[in-house]
Amino acid sequence: MAGGGTAARVLARAARWGRPLGPEETLGLLEASVVHREGALLALSKPPGLPVLGRPGELSLVLLLPALRRRLGLPAELHVVKAPARECSGLVLLSGCHRATEQLQRFFADARRRGRYPTTYHAVTVGVPAAAEGEIRAGLRWQQQGDTTVVVPVLAPGRRSLARKEVKSTLTHYQVLGAAGGCALLQLQPRTAFPEQLPVHLTLLLCPALGDHKHSSRVGRVLGVPFLLPPEAAPTRTQMLDEELLCRLGISPRQLHRLPLHLHLQQLMLPQGPLCAPPPPPFLRTLRRLGLPGHREPPATRSPLPPH
Repeated sequence: MAGGGTAARVLARAARWGRPLGPEETLGLLEASVVHREGALLALSKPPGLPVLGRPGELSLVLLLPALRRRLGLPAELHVVKAPARECSGLVLLSGCHRATEQLQRFFADARRRGRYPTTYHAVTVGVPAAAEGEIRAGLRWQQQGDTTVVVPVLAPGRRSLARKEVKSTLTHYQVLGAAGGCALLQLQPRTAFPEQLPVHLTLLLCPALGDHKHSSRVGRVLGVPFLLPPEAAPTRTQMLDEELLCRLGISPRQLHRLPLHLHLQQLMLPQGPLCAPPPPPFLRTLRRLGLPGHREPPATRSPLPPH
């Protein structure tokens, strides 16, 4: 079984060629990124940019699951229990048993009701929060902008809009794990689940995630002081970074559009304990270049794989 070194080499080669991974390369990367296998459960760490459910004709995780199952010699079909969004990297929890999946879904729902945080993300941000630890509370809703729909914050949602489920009240706990040169490494624990919740919440902190080419334009600056722009005044565009930060990252303005979102699902709390996965090589390289903690790849939580 290939290990993390194989995954790193595949990602490095794709980055050097400046192109997305093909089906065989992605399948090899997923096989090399398995971090846990026990009973009906399988966990792996997906790269940023790979959707769980893709558009018609698009490469996706679900499309590759039958081939992955055959490569690993698993007897049952796999389905997704938990996974980060397309742009994020991190833990994907798969199951070959519907009963086990239902038990885990009940466990996650119960944990949130009890005020616990079953999912933990790490994010590199452009900007450092004013407080080292805190909570981000906001209503979120979908809003039509031109030909697309975007997630926008509603800072003081009314009871009627909440009751009609036009707006969802959302909450994320954050903690600054380290900061250097105007950037930070944050731990994020969402209490609620809403599409794009974490990137939008980070803009409300005035610290957008590095590589956020969708929401970062909502944070403007005047004389170096950040402020929040209304979504309608901040169309989606490639994230803008100053020359000093580009130099520290070792990239040029022309390469900015390829900078991945630095938002990684680091840990899932399961009934038997925490399950962790190290960030992908580009994330670790950014931590090293920016002088942030955690740039040495930690050991993944892994169960021994039986021979096959």
